[in-house]
Amino acid sequence: MDNQDNFTLPDEEDILVTLELDDGTQAECEIITIFDIGDQDYIALMPLDENGEENEEGEIYIFRYFEDEDGNPSMENIQSDEELEAVEERFDELLDEAEFEEA
Repeated sequence: MDNQDNFTLPDEEDILVTLELDDGTQAECEIITIFDIGDQDYIALMPLDENGEENEEGEIYIFRYFEDEDGNPSMENIQSDEELEAVEERFDELLDEAEFEEA
């Protein structure tokens, strides 16, 4: 992933991010949540299909998330398998909690 990420606010409900992928294509994604583990923040994104709808595969991208002193966001790839495993586990817990609250 390139660090040329564009954060836009199309309406009050959904926040979209346009990712520049390694192959030069772009993916429009909806922000699902921003969460932390310890002192590090992470962002979960759902890529949208060409109609702006959630992808049928349920694919999710998760990145390390940062904001600079001025509040400008940036993301970077998770580098280690151990970190990725911990992040995926925490994200699954958040999904379970959200499903429990909806029931």
